[in-house]
Amino acid sequence: MKMKKLVSMLLAVACVFSMAACGSKDESKDSGDAGSDASSEAVTAKVIDVDLTSEEYAFGVDKTQPELLDQVNAFVNQIKEDGTLDEICDKYFGDGEPVAVESAALDESKDQLVVATNAAFEPFEYTKGDSYYGIDMEIAALLAEELDKELVIQNMDFDAVCLSVSQQKCDIAMAGLTINEEREEYVTFTDSYYEASQRLIVPNSDTTFDDCKDADAVAELLGKLSDSDAIGVQAGTTGQYYVEGDADWGFDGLPAKCTTYKSGSLAVQDMLNGNIKYVIIDAAPATAITEAINEMQ
Repeated sequence: MKMKKLVSMLLAVACVFSMAACGSKDESKDSGDAGSDASSEAVTAKVIDVDLTSEEYAFGVDKTQPELLDQVNAFVNQIKEDGTLDEICDKYFGDGEPVAVESAALDESKDQLVVATNAAFEPFEYTKGDSYYGIDMEIAALLAEELDKELVIQNMDFDAVCLSVSQQKCDIAMAGLTINEEREEYVTFTDSYYEASQRLIVPNSDTTFDDCKDADAVAELLGKLSDSDAIGVQAGTTGQYYVEGDADWGFDGLPAKCTTYKSGSLAVQDMLNGNIKYVIIDAAPATAITEAINEMQ
């Protein structure tokens, strides 16, 4: 009888330890799941609210078409004065509704306005399906209507935009172009229609620039980077010249490596993937890109 009681007691103790072990295992599993959830949080981006540069956008007209230059300048001044330009910008910076712009097929037998652009620069030019959208694209549609011409949009890499106009393959470049002496070798710029700037995009977790109040403060910190740090830019844009340095643009350059991409979106995504440190691009596209990518993360 005593032996049976002893065996029963031992079995009970074993069961208690077994239950405790099982409970410990479950708690460990729960803890591990919580850690996994924390580590899998999406990485997002933010724009540093400091203008690194001050620029002006204009359209680039074929040098062999001085009459077109006069017509575009008159049109630009007209839409600035009558509020049309503000209405278009409000569609992309305010609560207006963007309008789709369609391109006709290139046909030399027709009277067409052929526009060179890089439709990867939201909110100035981008695509949804087969339609074009953006500030420049809506201006292009109105310009073609004003000139009584059929609109043809030629979408290409940004660094080919001005070149295509200089080769008379297109009549005008409308692609968020900053006025610059180097580009004036290829096109004649119209009067400016938009004031722009470059801004820095960083991962949301990066607090390096949070206390910066002006461009000099940001530039000072960027100047502390090394050639092992990479900054992403859209190829051929002002951001590339800012990072690499260019006397014509008045940029001293940064010690970081410059990595070029076909679009700012690709650069920001690569930054979030941990392959580059920062991105520098025009202010309006910087905001549009980060908002779009953050929503998808």
